[in-house]
Amino acid sequence: MLVNTSTRYGAVARFFHWSIALLVLADIALGLVGKFTPRTGETAGFLQLLYSTHKTIGVLVLGLAVLRVLWAISQPRPVPIHPERRAETFAAETAHWLLYVAIFVLPLSGWVMHSAEVGFAPIWWPFGQNLPFVPKSEGVAETAAAIHWIAGIVLVATVAAHIGGALKHAVVDRDATLARMVRGTAAGTPENGGLSHVVAAFVAFAIWVVSIGGVVVFFAPTHSEETGIQSEAVQGEGWIVQDGSVSITVVQIGAPVVGVFTNWQAAIEYDPESGGGQVTAIIDTTSLALGSVTDQAKGPEFFDVEAFSQATYQGEIARIDGERHNAAGELTLVGQTVPVSFEFNLEVTDGVAVMSGATTLDRRDFGMGAAYSDESSVGFGVDVAITLTATAPE
Repeated sequence: MLVNTSTRYGAVARFFHWSIALLVLADIALGLVGKFTPRTGETAGFLQLLYSTHKTIGVLVLGLAVLRVLWAISQPRPVPIHPERRAETFAAETAHWLLYVAIFVLPLSGWVMHSAEVGFAPIWWPFGQNLPFVPKSEGVAETAAAIHWIAGIVLVATVAAHIGGALKHAVVDRDATLARMVRGTAAGTPENGGLSHVVAAFVAFAIWVVSIGGVVVFFAPTHSEETGIQSEAVQGEGWIVQDGSVSITVVQIGAPVVGVFTNWQAAIEYDPESGGGQVTAIIDTTSLALGSVTDQAKGPEFFDVEAFSQATYQGEIARIDGERHNAAGELTLVGQTVPVSFEFNLEVTDGVAVMSGATTLDRRDFGMGAAYSDESSVGFGVDVAITLTATAPE
C-alpha cells in the first residue's frame, strides 16, 4: 500500500523516512570525519572529495525533505499506539517536529556557508553552487557554520532519543511501533485518536529558536565590523600613513580567494621632486583573514605564524615616469628572504600621497605549501595588492 491510513504508514512515507534517515546519518559521519581531519597537503584531495560528497548529500536531503513534507500534508497521520501514555506520546511528537525542522535547517545552513565561501569542494550537480542573496563573506560563512554545528548537535540528540524510543517499543513494550515504520504493519485504534500536534510543534520550534537564536546573538556580532576592516598602519619616520590595505589573492581549486592583513606598519621616506625614497613595511601575519581557509593559511605549511609572526619588506623607491614608480627590495617571509620589485602609481596633491600597486609572488620561492606540488588545489602565484594614503612630514 502506497498511502497512509489511520493505523499504518504507506510505502511512500516509509521510503522518505528511511532514505532521509540513512542519508542524514551518513552525512553526520562525513561531517565529523572532515571536521577532525587535519588540513594538510596530503589530505587536501581527500577533504575535497569528502566535503563535495557531504554537500551533495545535504542538497539531496533538502530536496527529499520538501517532497516528504508535501506528501505528509496530503496523507493522514497514523494514530499513536498508546495514546493513554500522554507524556511518552508528547515526547515522541516533539521529537518528530524537531527532526522535521532539522532536515531543513542543516542542509540550508550548510548551503549558506558554501555560498558565502569561495573555491572549495563544489556540490556535484548542474544547477549552480550559490544561493541567491548570500554574499561572499567570512562573517556570514562562520555564522552559518556555527548554526550548522549547533543544528547537528540538536539533530544527533534527537536521533539518539528517537532510536532509544523505538528500541524501547520493540524490546520492552514488544508492540508494533517499529514494525509499523519498517513493514507497514497496522497498529493502533483509530477511535482513540491522539494528542494535538500544536503544543508539541510549539515546543520543538521553541527549542530551535533558542538554539539558532543563541548562535546569532552571541556569535554573529564578532563579525559586525567585517565590512569596515581598517589596517593598523602606524606613523613611521617621514610620511605619515593615514589609511590603507594589504590584500592577497590565491587560487584555490580554480577559484580566487581574497584575504587581508589587518595589522601592518610602514615607514616611508620620499622626495616628490626627485621621485626617490625608501620604504620599510612590517606586516603582522597573524592578522591574516583568508575566509574559510584562514587557519590553514596560518598553519605550518604556509605562513607558519607561530614561528614567524611578521613579514618585512625593505625597498628603494624610484620614479619611472610621471606617477609611475618602482620599488625594488627584499621581502622576508617565513624565514626566507627573496628579491621583490613591483610597480605602483603614486599621486601627491597638497601634501597628501595616494599610492596603489600590485605584484605577484610565487609561494614556492618561500617554501610555502610544499606538499601542494601542483596547482590543482592551491595555485603557485599569490597576487598582492597594496593601497595607502599618507601625509607629508611637517
